[in-house]
Amino acid sequence: MKHTSSTQEVPNTGLVPNHVAIIMDGNGRWATKRFLPRVAGHVKGVDAVRGIVEACIKRGIKYLTLFAFSSENWRRPADEVSLLMRLFVTALEKEVRKMHDNNIRLKIVGDLTRFEPALQDAISAAMAKTENNTGLTVTVCANYGGRWDVVQAANQLIAEGRAGAELTEQELASKLSMAYAPEPDLFIRTGGETRISNFLLWQLAYTELYFTETYWPDFDGAALDKAILSYQSRERRFGRTSEQVSQQANESA
Repeated sequence: MKHTSSTQEVPNTGLVPNHVAIIMDGNGRWATKRFLPRVAGHVKGVDAVRGIVEACIKRGIKYLTLFAFSSENWRRPADEVSLLMRLFVTALEKEVRKMHDNNIRLKIVGDLTRFEPALQDAISAAMAKTENNTGLTVTVCANYGGRWDVVQAANQLIAEGRAGAELTEQELASKLSMAYAPEPDLFIRTGGETRISNFLLWQLAYTELYFTETYWPDFDGAALDKAILSYQSRERRFGRTSEQVSQQANESA
């Protein structure tokens, strides 16, 4: 399916975002605040993912993208990284059957070559099991970075003999790791930080940004509704004037 580039054409938008992208931040701080080990926050964070997936389905959202592990997260303490990898495998084993039964398509994107073979096999099996499902598409970004994404896309084009030729935006976009999905309508970051942190740098060109102090383990359907309400209050102009937006809305009505 061809998706509209927000810098080339004005995409169709609605009251409910078609694609929501989330940086799930604050697991460790959630745990520390409760005098618990950081692992408790990560485990609770998996529960929050389950709840948000269900909330997206109920609200008619078609794409949910979650930043689970960035290419920079390898800088964390080794024991925490190891724990996150084990948690990833466990979550795949426990959740994929449920996702499949609920017609959810699971995609996992990023530089997966750095993961242990057992995890790579689990990822491949999970995606293969759900690849023909037609409901919500859940993308988990693991060992992902926005700059890595653009570079790997360029390298694909070079490998195809496009080196030295003038590239188009459409060609590069077609090689990005999430070329199968439309650009996010709404970006959410939990945990109080107000950075994009190398997440979907290309795809967020015209995405509405929403930041909340809520730690990820506490982010639920009600919190998602607040983010959607903020999204609905925005005027999405895509370079146009307010008058042009109003005129188009009147013509559509």
